[in-house]
Amino acid sequence: MIDQFINFVIRPPRADYNPEQYLWERDFTLAGKSYKRQDLELRNARGHALQCSHYVPSPFPEDTPLPCVIYCHGNSGCRADANEAAVILLPSNITVFTLDFSGSGLSDGDYVSLGWHEKDDLKVVVSYLRSNKLISRIGLWGRSMGAVTGLLYGAEDPSIAGMVLDSAFSDLFDLMMELVDVYKIRLPKFTVKVAVQYMRRVIQKKAKFDIMDLNCLKVASKTFIPALFGHGSEDKFIQPRHSDLIFNSYSGDKNIIKFDGDHNSSRPQFYYDSVSIFFFNVLHPPQISSANSSKVEKYYDLGGLKVGGGTDEVTSTYENERH
Repeated sequence: MIDQFINFVIRPPRADYNPEQYLWERDFTLAGKSYKRQDLELRNARGHALQCSHYVPSPFPEDTPLPCVIYCHGNSGCRADANEAAVILLPSNITVFTLDFSGSGLSDGDYVSLGWHEKDDLKVVVSYLRSNKLISRIGLWGRSMGAVTGLLYGAEDPSIAGMVLDSAFSDLFDLMMELVDVYKIRLPKFTVKVAVQYMRRVIQKKAKFDIMDLNCLKVASKTFIPALFGHGSEDKFIQPRHSDLIFNSYSGDKNIIKFDGDHNSSRPQFYYDSVSIFFFNVLHPPQISSANSSKVEKYYDLGGLKVGGGTDEVTSTYENERH
């Protein structure tokens, strides 16, 4: 049981997917405009190849740098989870960059670390985008593990223009203690603490991070980047109080939105509208053309692509659909 729980933390089901089937096409049209998907590979500090995609207008406007939002997926997710972000942001002249974190999807690596090593992957992506003269301001949009990654990274890089943080956990140790109750692991309280200390040592040895270091409350009070928090009110996996705790200690301009749904539900339209307005305000995208761009289409069924959920389920969407 304890070994299963350790895998639940650092080796959840891995999204195994075909990019040509699950990502936007290499050339596609959205809200009457043409876009393309540029695939690339970056290498992190640990030598792992990270599989990435950048969604940009086609052609890219001359002499007009555009802002970019980096989408950060959850612990069983992958870059296909950013399909929703592309629909919402591209029509506003905001490019979208997404990656499989190390240990996730098609990237190298054996384990995820719920934000600890992922923040270093994010640093590699930001550095790549900063070197691109066509990119102006940078924002972050993270869900679950991805939201924690954004918080940890944002505390180190105040030049990020804004962050959307959907269902982050406040403290990994507290979350693990809660999940013991949620999954009804019948152990006396003192035994649970001993078990968690055992898990701490195993995770440290395997995945090379200390669960006690993953505390978002410590960084929230030192972070001043404008942030929009979101959380499903019926979330049992990461309870809404986690976002409340982070929000209350967060030092930057902030807003929080609660909506019906659980950890993996599709998010409601009004939440996506708020995200779109938030990034428009903090990224200041140029108004290149108003033709066909005033009305963004509904975001749910993107031509059969499942989006908006499945980021942290014990069995991932991609595992279920793989043949």
